[in-house]
Amino acid sequence: MSTTPENNANAVIPLARADLEAVIQKTPFALLLGAKLEEYGDGVANLSVALRPDLTMHMGFAHGAVVGFLADSACAWAAASTVGNVVTSEYKLNLIAPGIGEQLRAEGRVLKAAGRNLVCMANVYAVNQGKSTLVAVALATIARFNK
Repeated sequence: MSTTPENNANAVIPLARADLEAVIQKTPFALLLGAKLEEYGDGVANLSVALRPDLTMHMGFAHGAVVGFLADSACAWAAASTVGNVVTSEYKLNLIAPGIGEQLRAEGRVLKAAGRNLVCMANVYAVNQGKSTLVAVALATIARFNK
């Protein structure tokens, strides 16, 4: 028997942009935040969220959970663009500045793929009046996942 994607559960098939967009539309938390996929493919994923008052914490800047979602998603989606379905095994998030502005933007990329695991990183920026400020840096281990 030949080894083709149809008969090999271990085949690596990148997740197409349209398929990821469909996943986003079925993910209630992504919809709640209003996540928008900006750039996708070849180990890169950039996404954004409009920073609304209901996504801030009591001091008026972006809630850490929103920043974490962006970092995690940028890493996982970058990985999905190279290997298909994935899940996050772990991530570390360094919050380094308050997220103040009209928008949060995350830029994720795959650093290294080894076996079933991919090491990814993401930077999260707050965009305020056209100026971007780095607010968080993440490092993640993302695992291929066969349904």
